[in-house]
Amino acid sequence: MKRLTVALLALLTLLTLAGCGAESKATAAETGVNTSAEQHRITTPKNAAAAALLPAKVRDRGTLVVGGGFGSGSVPLGFYADDNKTPIGLEVDIAYLVADALGLKPEIEVTSWENLFVGLDSGKYDAGFSNITVTEKRKQKYDFATYRKDDIAFEAKKGGSWRVTGGKDIAGKSIAVGSGTNQEKLLVDWNEANIKAGLPAATIMYFQKNTDTYLALSSGRIDAYFGPNPSIAYHVQTSGETETIGKFSGAGPSLQGLIAATTKKGDGLAKAYQAALNAAIADGSYAKVLARWNVSNEAVTISELNPPGLPLTS
Repeated sequence: MKRLTVALLALLTLLTLAGCGAESKATAAETGVNTSAEQHRITTPKNAAAAALLPAKVRDRGTLVVGGGFGSGSVPLGFYADDNKTPIGLEVDIAYLVADALGLKPEIEVTSWENLFVGLDSGKYDAGFSNITVTEKRKQKYDFATYRKDDIAFEAKKGGSWRVTGGKDIAGKSIAVGSGTNQEKLLVDWNEANIKAGLPAATIMYFQKNTDTYLALSSGRIDAYFGPNPSIAYHVQTSGETETIGKFSGAGPSLQGLIAATTKKGDGLAKAYQAALNAAIADGSYAKVLARWNVSNEAVTISELNPPGLPLTS
């Protein structure tokens, strides 16, 4: 993100990576930033046309079961409120908007990234709202309704001269990345191309928790972390010890990546999500949610159904 608003600067001073702790509660009253379980979320009215697209079993049930694959916390995308049990964040707010437009009650279930897709496959979750990028591989199993641009970034210790402008710049470096993410695929593709070109291989490392990733970065065990730009921008600002050294589209150099509501392929829900998102875009509630979390620069003007995504070979 190019600039942080005053609101987010306040947020950065009071949240930890896991989005919890006594210090957050103590400073919330002073800053006016709400990190409590009572979020007073932005709402949107029910859209009859969108609701009519729902499969009967979901409409009759009256709930939208949403999987959020941010178990260890990822501010500002998805994390826990001060009570350490209520999911809040950008992705949660978008899920609430979609549920509102569909006339459903959202049920947010926080899980790990890997188990999010297991839950979609089994039908446990009606949707995934978890910074999920559209990729051609994922389109083989899932349907998508887009709602945000996807940018990813490299984060390293502040003060170094290393910058990442393309795949060759990762040669010989040790880099942490989330397993099963689109940034992992880009990293692996770059690494394979470098090896074929005779360049030193990068060491790709995986950690279960953000806190473990940042401990490895601060101690010098890794040279960089490759992850979602909103989360990295947050950590850069709040830690004061790191910097962004490269930023890319989540779909590779030739295509703007897109984040989407995700559902099991062919279950009939994606069109309803698309209509709900377009209703929220049209009435302005969508823009208010993005502004609340300072990601307005990642806004889209329309929700697309299954657009081109990160290629199978990028």
